[in-house]
This record gives sequence, structure tokens and C-alpha cells, in this order.
Amino acid sequence: MNNFNLLVSTSRFNEVNAKAELWFILLICGDNYPVISGIKYPGLITAATNIDNKEVIKKIKNLLVKDPNFFQFILKIIPIDYVCETKIQIIKEIVEKYYPLYLEKSNSFKIELNRRKNEKIERDVIIESVAKNIVNRVDLDNPDIILRIELLGNICGISFLRPDEIIKISNKMSQL
Repeated sequence: MNNFNLLVSTSRFNEVNAKAELWFILLICGDNYPVISGIKYPGLITAATNIDNKEVIKKIKNLLVKDPNFFQFILKIIPIDYVCETKIQIIKEIVEKYYPLYLEKSNSFKIELNRRKNEKIERDVIIESVAKNIVNRVDLDNPDIILRIELLGNICGISFLRPDEIIKISNKMSQL
């Protein structure tokens, strides 16, 4: 798996259709050369785009306002800021180094962790080791920033997201 900056979910066996939708929407957003890849996890695809991942989310949301039923196969789009090896020390170092770029001192945060094919790292261990170096206030219900960690086997995606920077499609209607 190469570096990517979007993680996209679809229903199982619809990966090919979701790839086509994603390719088309990225072209509409202005990326003439997006790289869309299937990965070994059913229901997941990735994209490397030349456009800033948060800007892509804004553009897609604007398109979904005009046509809420645009996506037939894509269920969720998550921007990924950093990709690394799935090792607690590396993840901790990336978060420690980059969180000040995304979290102002007054911001609250929460950590969301998704593990796929990675049961070696205990959920609580990774969350505690990452969170202990962040000085901001924790708010599990209404955070300003979500620190999202996606463990995909030996690859990890790390994102610092405002709650509105994840696209979720429900019943073919966008939850903007």
C-alpha cells in the first residue's frame, strides 16, 4: 500500500464501483491524476490526490449539497494526514510532533481508533500512550478536533479532523 490521503469505505463487493465514483468526483474537484487503489481489506479503498485532502472534503460536500444522491457506492470518506508503520512509538512521535499544528491551546479533542487486522496493539495502550503527551482538554461528546488513528495491518493512517471533515453517506443522503 502506497501513501494515501483519503480512506474510503463502501459495502463489500462494491469496491470497483466505489473506485469509479471516487475517480470521477476527484476529477470534478480538479485532480486530473488521482490514484485510486484497492487494498486487502474488504469495503475499503484509498486515494492519493494532488489536492489538499481537507480541500477535497469541502469540494465534495459542496457537490453533495447540489446532488445529495451523487454517491451510490461510497459510504464514508476520511482524510488522512500522515501514513506510517503501525508501531506505537512511531505513531506517538508523529502525533507529538504534529498535533500543535492542528490543535490550538483552547481546543478540545478525542481519539478515535479503528483497528483492522491488528489485534497485537491493545486499544487502551495505544490511546493512553498517544493521549498522555497532548496537553489539551479531552471531550468525548463534542470535541473541536478528532485525532483519528486507522490501523490497517502494518500501515497506520493518522488524521487531525474537525468533526465536519469526514463525509458520511447514510441512506443515499449526505449528513452534512
